[in-house]
Amino acid sequence: MAVLPMKRVLIAGLRKNRKQMLELLQRQGVMEIEIRKKSEEEAPDPVFEQIDTTGIRATFEKNITLANQSLQVLDAVVPPTDAGGGLFSGREKMSLTDYETHTKRRDKIMDMVYDIHALAKRRTEIAAEIPKTESQLEALVPWMDFPYPLDFSGTKNTRTFLGTLSGEASEETIRAGIATEAAQVDIISAAPEQTCIAVTCLNKDAEAVEESLRHMGFARPAVSGDVPAKQKEDLSVKLERLQTQDTELKEKIAAYADRRRELCFISDYFRMRSDKYEVIGGMEQTDRVFLIRGYIAARDAAALENLLSARFDCVVEFSDPAEDDEAPVALQNNAYAAPVEGVIASYAMPGKGEIDPTFLASIFYYFLFGMMLSDAAYGLIMVVGVAVVLKKYRDSMEPGMKKTLTMFQYAGIGTIFWGIMFGSYFGDLPAVIIRTFINPSLPADFSLALWCEPAIEPMTVLGVAFIIGIIHIFVGMGALAYTDIKQGKPLDALYDVGFWYLLLVGAIGILLNTDMVGGMFGLHLNLPAALITVFEVLALIGAAGIVLFGGRDSSNWGLRIGKGLYALYGISSYLSDILSYSRLLALGLATGVISSVFNSMAAMVAAPPVIGPILFALIVVVGHVLNLAINALGAYVHTNRLEYVEFFGKFYNGGGRPFAPFTENTKHYRVSE
Repeated sequence: MAVLPMKRVLIAGLRKNRKQMLELLQRQGVMEIEIRKKSEEEAPDPVFEQIDTTGIRATFEKNITLANQSLQVLDAVVPPTDAGGGLFSGREKMSLTDYETHTKRRDKIMDMVYDIHALAKRRTEIAAEIPKTESQLEALVPWMDFPYPLDFSGTKNTRTFLGTLSGEASEETIRAGIATEAAQVDIISAAPEQTCIAVTCLNKDAEAVEESLRHMGFARPAVSGDVPAKQKEDLSVKLERLQTQDTELKEKIAAYADRRRELCFISDYFRMRSDKYEVIGGMEQTDRVFLIRGYIAARDAAALENLLSARFDCVVEFSDPAEDDEAPVALQNNAYAAPVEGVIASYAMPGKGEIDPTFLASIFYYFLFGMMLSDAAYGLIMVVGVAVVLKKYRDSMEPGMKKTLTMFQYAGIGTIFWGIMFGSYFGDLPAVIIRTFINPSLPADFSLALWCEPAIEPMTVLGVAFIIGIIHIFVGMGALAYTDIKQGKPLDALYDVGFWYLLLVGAIGILLNTDMVGGMFGLHLNLPAALITVFEVLALIGAAGIVLFGGRDSSNWGLRIGKGLYALYGISSYLSDILSYSRLLALGLATGVISSVFNSMAAMVAAPPVIGPILFALIVVVGHVLNLAINALGAYVHTNRLEYVEFFGKFYNGGGRPFAPFTENTKHYRVSE
């Protein structure tokens, strides 16, 4: 359980080596580089200057976007066949030689990117034209019997109105609604939705006829132009041509499938260049030299200095961070605790002067998780499943993912332990199988529990949950005392922890000897009167100490005592914290009860000779897969909650800045020396 000591580092190098040195630092990924932008109010440095790299970084970001879009286009046309483990496989390793070879071809790769992008753009245009053309063809269908162009408006002496009426209308109905009888009504097509008509009249009657049609809800046709039959022929040819073009474009895109890796590379290449130029824009430099400032873990300092000195003419200096420096925080833990580092980082990194809580959290993490899931078979599935994944992807998996999976593997071991204690193997599946297929007269009290079953003895399990909670909280309080002593404040440890220990131990001892609390958990201690007196004295000393010193920051004794009494009221929060550990029983019960329900459902359909066992197995598999997924998620969430609130709340504030080394923030490849 350690926060890695950090060193400030200053590197002075020749500007001609800037590119190679930055790329080396990026591949090493051990140094956090300080990027400082000067404000407009600052006076210019007479020696060093900063370069504005905004424009070139914008170009790199544009290339990244184009490359990623082209890769998505190619994946949509030709899905990758070597998708690997997806989330588990991580980035592929690329040698420095291969990286430099691909770098020399970057312009040709970008030509491919532009080509795919152009092809995709044309496909998008075609994708918009095809439904439009199909819609035009569909709109022509009601007018196919009309022998004239759809923009036909009449002759020298006549006026023709082409359009539609809503609903299905007869010729008589239409004639009845027209103001003049000297008009010809032709129904082109009729359907329940609309009626397509052509009304012809003399020019002198055109205005009256148009007004009559308007009152009838007359609307101009959605299509116009040439004769419908001719339009249909032209549109059909156009549609066929568009579909052919789309197929050809798709084939051209598919032809780049063999170069998919180059698209992945070019995206990562410009990502690394963009990050590198961000650093260049924030460093101090002249025409001949440049300076790099930042932080590095003390353990890596000597190795980095030797590496840089062996390759470049440079100066590397290390120093301890100043008191007011906001040094980044990196953690280092043993193999047991390291998997929980992600849980710590999700909460907050240790602040200045705080201890690394990872090891303390890990002691309880797997234990609490296992008690909530509490099924030996589920735990075995987790352990074996993670082991298989870790073995399969051990060379390519990212370190963070490896730690997370290892955490769940250790949590699976805790789950096996509690499953054995509670006798839960897919719930009560062994007993159900025996009763259903082997021995129907199996006793009802048959149990595989090494200790007890939560559903039968819930108060016993609840009592153990509270004991675990008290230990968990006391360890957190002890961590606060340790931090105070480490910082040279032993009296604060006594006032803020010691007196609370006395009060809580005394109160717990007194409560357990009462009929109400003791009887609740089946305990009839009948402690000696002398021991009860000891508990009472401890509680009184603790309470008095809290009242006297809980408000010690105030010099006014009246205010001080008032604050002390308010601090003593905080004992209610300890009670609620301890009660929070009842979730250990609740989630363990939920896992077991849901398992039993699925097992009982399976037993109900197991009677038929052949189909019965098949249905039994199907219900068991589906039910337990769902139960494992839901309750494993619940165990993870509630274990984190107990760590974050009840445990960290006693000693840990966080607030540290995570160590963010200058490294390859790539998606597909990681370049190695």
